[in-house]
Amino acid sequence: MAGDTRTTVAVASVGAFAFGLAQVYFFFFIVLPTMRGKGEPAGQKPWEAAEGLEWEVPSPAPFHTFETPPRLNAAANKVIG
Repeated sequence: MAGDTRTTVAVASVGAFAFGLAQVYFFFFIVLPTMRGKGEPAGQKPWEAAEGLEWEVPSPAPFHTFETPPRLNAAANKVIG
């Protein structure tokens, strides 16, 4: 093996090891707590500036999302009344 190839393999090995550690971290600190149900559920409108039809529906969404079509403003991004 030439010197350049060994350097490339070493850099790739270190990168692969770091990527593997990131996956273990993700699994233990993100996936497992989510599966165990830790943490509080988000509210109906977690972001104050959220103004779309998707934020007017409860979660989980019912089978018929809207019994009557909602009235929208001219830009069709806000529910009126």
